[in-house]
Formats: sequence, C-alpha cells, structure tokens
Amino acid sequence: MFELLKKMKRKEWLTAGLCAILVLGQIYFDLRLPDYMSDLTVLIKTPGSAMSDIWQTGLEMLGCTLASALLAVICGYLAAQTAAGFSYTIREKVFNQVADFGQYEMQQFSVPSLINRTTNDITQIQMLVAMGLQIMIKSPIMAIWAVIKIINKSWTLSVITAGFVVALLAMMAIVIAVIVPRVRRVQKLTDNINRVSRENLTGINVVHAYNAEKYQAEKFEQANDELMRTQLFNQHGFAMLMPAVSFAMNTLALTVYWVGASIVEKVALTDVAARIATFGDIMVFGTYATYVIMSIMMMVMIVMFFPSAQVSAGRINEVLNAKITLREGKSDNAPEVGTVEFKDVSFHYPTSDKDVLENISFKVNKGETIAFIGATGSGKTTLSRLFMALIHPRSGQVLVDGTDIAAMEPADLADKIGYVFQNPDLQILEDTVFDEVAYGPRAKKLSEDKVKRQVETALAA
Repeated sequence: MFELLKKMKRKEWLTAGLCAILVLGQIYFDLRLPDYMSDLTVLIKTPGSAMSDIWQTGLEMLGCTLASALLAVICGYLAAQTAAGFSYTIREKVFNQVADFGQYEMQQFSVPSLINRTTNDITQIQMLVAMGLQIMIKSPIMAIWAVIKIINKSWTLSVITAGFVVALLAMMAIVIAVIVPRVRRVQKLTDNINRVSRENLTGINVVHAYNAEKYQAEKFEQANDELMRTQLFNQHGFAMLMPAVSFAMNTLALTVYWVGASIVEKVALTDVAARIATFGDIMVFGTYATYVIMSIMMMVMIVMFFPSAQVSAGRINEVLNAKITLREGKSDNAPEVGTVEFKDVSFHYPTSDKDVLENISFKVNKGETIAFIGATGSGKTTLSRLFMALIHPRSGQVLVDGTDIAAMEPADLADKIGYVFQNPDLQILEDTVFDEVAYGPRAKKLSEDKVKRQVETALAA
C-alpha cells in the first residue's frame, strides 16, 4: 500500500496535508466540548450563578460545534478530491503499463484479472484514501488526546477504560488475522467470475449451437456460489466488530458513571464545592472515555476496508512492477526492401521448456510468396507473431528489410507489415466506420477517399 502511495502526485500530497491540518483543528474543537460541559455542570450546580455565564458557555459550545462541522465538510471535500485524483493517476499508469504487455505478461495475469485490477481494485484504494484521510488521522489522535485529558482525573476509571480498549484492540487483531487471507481469495474468485462470464459472452454462439446453456449456467453457479460463501464468512466476521464496539462504549459509560457515583459518594456532604467539582470531573471523564471508544469505532470502519484495499494494492503493484519482455528498438535503417528473413530462430513459450520452433531459417524476397503448412499446434501462428515482434525468439534473428526487428521502432515495423487475422470475429470499436478502418496514430493522415477505397478493396462496402 505504501509503495502505491509513493506514486501520488505533489498536488495530491499537498491537498492531503491540508486535509490533515483541518482534521487536527476538528479534533481540537471536538475535545473542547467536554470542558465546557464541566463548566456548565459547575455553573448549574453552584448557587447564585449568573444566567449570563451559562449563556456564554453554551454559545461557546455551539461555536465549537459549528467550527468542527465546517472543518469536517471542507476536509471531506478535499479527501474526495485527493482520492479521485490518486485513483486517476494509478488507473492511467496501469492502463499504460498493460498497453505495453506482450504475450508472456498476458499469460501471467489474464484479461479478466487485468480488467478487475483496473476497475474494482483501484476503486477499493480510492475508498480507503477518501476515508483514511479523515478517519485514520482523526481516530488515533483523538484517542491519545482524550487519554491524556483523563489520565490524571481518576486512576481507577483510567484502568477500567484501558481494559475495555485492550479487549477491543485484541478482538480487532483476531478478526483481521482471520479475514485477510480470505479477502485475497475473494479477489481471485472475482477474477474467476469475470473469466467465466467473459468466456460465456464471447462464445455465446457456440454455447447455443451445442445447446450448452445449462452446462454454462452450472459452471457460473459453481463459481458464484464459492464467491458468495467466502464473502459471507468475511462479512460475518466484520459484522461482529461494530456491535461489539457499540456494546463496549455503552458498557464503559455505565461503568464509569457507576464507579464515579461511588467516588462522589465518598466526598463529604459538607464539602459542597468538592462534590460538585468531583461530579464535573466524572462527567468529563465519561465523555472523554466515550471519545476513546468512538475513536476505536472509527478505526473499525477502516479495518473493514483495509484488508481488501491492501490486497488490491498488492495486485496493482504486481501489474506496475511487471517486467516488460517486448523490446523496442530505435533503428530506421533498411538496407533491403520487401524482405523477410529468419536466421536460425528458436522459440519456446514461458510456460514450457520445450521449443515450439527450432532452428528455423529462410528468406523471402520482394515479390515472392511463401506458405507455411502444418497441423494445428505446429507453430504457424507463433512464426507469424515472431516477425511482427509480438514475441521475441529465444535465439536467432528475425529480419525485415535486412534489419533485426529487435532494433526497429514499432511504428516503422508496423508500416511494413499487413496482417489478416485467421479469426474473422474481431473486436469492433464503438466508433465510426472511418475510425474503425483508419485505426491508430496515423489516422489523421488518411483522407476519407482513401479509407473508402480500402473498404471497397476489402469488399466491406
């Protein structure tokens, strides 16, 4: 997660820093309220108190509340802006990285997994950043600040509060330890759901032709059921946290007031001022103790998002840190024209140690035709991918116009090759016919008449 945060832009860091400052101001105003409550308690219980003093204290409390609310609104806006900008940056980096992937990288990740990482995983990170800028800063600081405020008021009540906090933190640690491995499994199962759905939609004609709808439905149901059961387990675990924290907060408040009542009772009845002061301290202690538990409750909200976001961050980093095997050259030198040559070329796929092609050598000159005939799996498609530089040979050289394709710029190589796909069921872009035919960076250089001639030549008019 921290490795991913390093990719945040300077502007986003500045916005996040400003948000953190506003959160500190919000905490200050929130923690001022119990002090005003104590002052109000003393004023109300003290005979002869002026109504103007009570009104003044109440207005100051209202001012703190409004200031805290205003800072919370501004901070929420900045946090959303930072999270959206960060997700935009990461999504752009992931897309550009995937655009450079070759066949080896695609075998590592698969198309459904890459789509899921670009959409769902980045959304998980965005949600964590949006919430984290407020809650992850506010909750620990508020808890520590509240503890400092109450630590000297009553050691008995402080020990009771510490016991509740330790118990809650231990429960959170146990839930995280149990849930995190299953969160990783959920992400993989989500990839599997995408894969099954994509296969069914892509091959829908074949499914209908073989009357295999029931088979595909059972296949999807199995993947969907496994995902549902895993998610249910995770949600059941998270569902325990919030009720437990709420129960602890209410129980702690009752315990503080019950123990506090016995402390007030021990003060002499004749010492009215001391009893009032002690009563005010107990009220303040109860409020601050509640703030401590509220801070833990806010941390629970982050805990519910953090495991999935952490797993998503790891999956995104896998894509961003993937080593690109396709090489791009810079040479535009072409000593020959219209030639394709293989020099002792051997190749095997990353998932196998056995060569698909071994010691292949031939040369085709301008105007000549060559045909490759063989059974399915004999390496015809692999050979064509080699001279298009979609894959690179394990050994040997592939030359186009007398130049090793490993040293050529991709754009220059693409200008020299025309490729007709074996499968006619190609991906159609959601665009105009002109943009569909004139696809690529050189589309602006093509006239409409030239594109029309190309369409007529291909019998697509």
